[in-house]
Amino acid sequence: MTEEEQPPLSHKRKRPRRRRLKARDTSQSQPPHDANNINKNNKKSTTQSSKSTLNPSSSSSFLDKMKAKLSGGHFRMINEKLYTCTGDEALNYFQEDPSLFNMYHTGYQQQMQYWPEQPVNIIIKWLKDQSPSLVVTDFGCGEALLAQGVPNKVHSIDLVSKHPSVIACDMAKTPLDSSSADVAVFCLSLMGINYPSYLQEAHRVLKKSGWLLIAEVKSRFDPSNGGADPNKFSRAICSLGFTSESKDFSNKMFILFYFKKKGKHNPTSETVEWPELKPCLYKRR
Repeated sequence: MTEEEQPPLSHKRKRPRRRRLKARDTSQSQPPHDANNINKNNKKSTTQSSKSTLNPSSSSSFLDKMKAKLSGGHFRMINEKLYTCTGDEALNYFQEDPSLFNMYHTGYQQQMQYWPEQPVNIIIKWLKDQSPSLVVTDFGCGEALLAQGVPNKVHSIDLVSKHPSVIACDMAKTPLDSSSADVAVFCLSLMGINYPSYLQEAHRVLKKSGWLLIAEVKSRFDPSNGGADPNKFSRAICSLGFTSESKDFSNKMFILFYFKKKGKHNPTSETVEWPELKPCLYKRR
């Protein structure tokens, strides 16, 4: 075949074949999106956010509970301090930070809510049966409820004065004159390791035949549970210059002692054999 007889060369180039890449099947590696689940989750988050927005009382109640726990913890700490130190140390303790006194009495009032009967009310009732002319000294008066509940003249004494009528001092060293009171009251206030010195001071300020009334937590006088023997406690006070008139064990929360001052017999509290009074420590609720 000659050159003229040969077919002309084609000017078209062959395109290289492209391999078709198969799309990866991701249906097995990724779970299918469930529209129902998405809607449920969205509704749940929306409901939770709306609750926190529409019901702010839930967060405030939580804060109130936390504040109550902190307040209760502070009360227990201060309460233990008062039972395990001297009156002079307790006075300095509150003088350094008077707000601790308010904190203590706030916690004290909360604890008293669980008591079916308040000993201060028993003492107020007893005083109302006596002559209104009797002068009363309330050792460890707190908020001076006794003075507010009787017509008598009352010398209210405590470590901190929350009222102008309250005398702030160590209960073992009051500014009262000797033989100036007809009744001395200790209502849940025999706290501190030097409690006999408070009773010595009560003997000093009482007139002859004056009354000494003591209300204390009953567990402090339960020998079977580490408490003091109430008879030994009573004998110790009698050795100080009193006669025991009566005891009242009828209440399940507290015990009441009634004493009368004898003549001029006045030995120092150091010469008397005093029982150790068990601290009254509150448990967490």
